[in-house]
Amino acid sequence: MNTKQATAAGFFSVLMLLSGNRDLAADKLKPAEVIAKHLNSIGTEKARQAVKTRIIAGTAQVVFRTAPVGQTYGRAVLASEGLKNLIGMSFYSPVYPREQFGFNGSNFIAAFVTPGVRSSLGSFLMNHDLIFKEGLMGGALSTAWPLLDLTTREAKLEYAGLKKIGYRPAHELKYQPPRTGDLQISIFFDEDTFEHVRTEYRLVMAAPMGNRSYSNVQERESRYALIEEFSRFNFEQELNLPHLYKIHFSADTQSGTFEAEWELKLTEFTFNQRIDPNSFTIASE
Repeated sequence: MNTKQATAAGFFSVLMLLSGNRDLAADKLKPAEVIAKHLNSIGTEKARQAVKTRIIAGTAQVVFRTAPVGQTYGRAVLASEGLKNLIGMSFYSPVYPREQFGFNGSNFIAAFVTPGVRSSLGSFLMNHDLIFKEGLMGGALSTAWPLLDLTTREAKLEYAGLKKIGYRPAHELKYQPPRTGDLQISIFFDEDTFEHVRTEYRLVMAAPMGNRSYSNVQERESRYALIEEFSRFNFEQELNLPHLYKIHFSADTQSGTFEAEWELKLTEFTFNQRIDPNSFTIASE
């Protein structure tokens, strides 16, 4: 090997070493580092602590992908104060007039869509109310967002590396509250900005044992996926928050399949306005 070849080989080795070190460094990111960068992406500590209540409004659209397929439009409002959190949508549809979820600090309720009937999404959230009680739903749009103050939580966090979300890589944190059961929760942050861009909730339930009298009926496992997506980040006062919020829910169970998407375009942000505490208690009727 001549001198030029040796120099080139050495340079290539250095590049490989540096690249390897970069991947290794990424693999060794601690959850606390990711959270600190994420909080800085929202705003300074002073700016974050200055906002005690949030009322956010905009338009809402829902698209039902499974029968009966269809779509409708309406309005959306998000409100939060401390650990209290509300997400409400009203639609111009007699069969699907509203979707309301509220946690008042003690109890969570998903409102009936029509008398005595909850939506598939509402039923899922009622069965897994820790999603609201942990402050996860709505992400950084809410004051209840657990990453704003983990001292009030008992969740375990694990850094799971970089994952491809759409066309961009994102840092993944696995979030495990106490008594989470089989529900798997992953939170994703933009690789460069550390803005919160996605939360995934996935649940696989084993097939029931079935009745031996009907052994010819094929039993199968049930799969649920709730995905929140956040984009179009922009500053409102001194907080950098998403202005497009999407919710995708799908269920594949023994009784059938369901899939729908909700899209909230948020345009009105009001901070530190008094909120009636009763607003977070949703009437179940």
